[in-house]
Amino acid sequence: MDYEIKEQEKFKFIEEGEGEPLLLLHGLFGALSNFADLVEHFRKQYKVIVPLLPLFDLDIFHTTVGGLEKHVQKFIELRDYKNIHLLGNSLGGHVALVHILKHPDRIKSLILTGSSGLFENGMGDSYPKRGDREYIKKKTQVTFYDPAMATTELVDEVFEITNNRIKVIKIISLAKSAIRNNLGEELNQIKQPTLLIWGNNDIITPPFVGQEFQKLIPNSELHFIDKCGHAPMMEVPDEFNRILDAFLHKLG
Repeated sequence: MDYEIKEQEKFKFIEEGEGEPLLLLHGLFGALSNFADLVEHFRKQYKVIVPLLPLFDLDIFHTTVGGLEKHVQKFIELRDYKNIHLLGNSLGGHVALVHILKHPDRIKSLILTGSSGLFENGMGDSYPKRGDREYIKKKTQVTFYDPAMATTELVDEVFEITNNRIKVIKIISLAKSAIRNNLGEELNQIKQPTLLIWGNNDIITPPFVGQEFQKLIPNSELHFIDKCGHAPMMEVPDEFNRILDAFLHKLG
């Protein structure tokens, strides 16, 4: 994905196309590349925005789900986006949930895929010794139904992060914050139409998590995709885009 990364004040983001804003939030080991097929498909009808979340740039006290949400809120206000379709994967879904609960006014719809906020299996019970690439490769493969999706390039990206002591401390801080910040009792406050897209083979946020979200979010619909893990928009982009297209089309 070769789009221009724009900068305004402290924010870095891509913004492609025109129309209602479709704002995408990536996960803990996510990057702009996670949304390549989604951006390419939807920029023809929407203004597709992907902010780079400052996973490693906040001070340790603000390296939390709440700290990331504040960053997103300031970004939305700076750019003055309205009628936003807010989409989040994994930790990005958790940030989207916190945002819509605190600042619902500018949000038109919510889309969650493999979202934390209720339950998730993280990288594991403990972090490996730094430098254990084989362990990181296996943990990256677990994200997908098809282990071949964990390309050498993707494994190298995750390995580089986990091989940096400060970044590891911040990842652990974010993961612990996500576990502490359980939103189960607040989800009934969400009024916006909500789309849940879940991989049937997601072992990080298993299918029952999607079902629980559907039960707790009033105006929500749930779609499962077979032979798909924790990142449907990467692993089965055509099916993901078809489901999202139909949902957005219904909203008009």
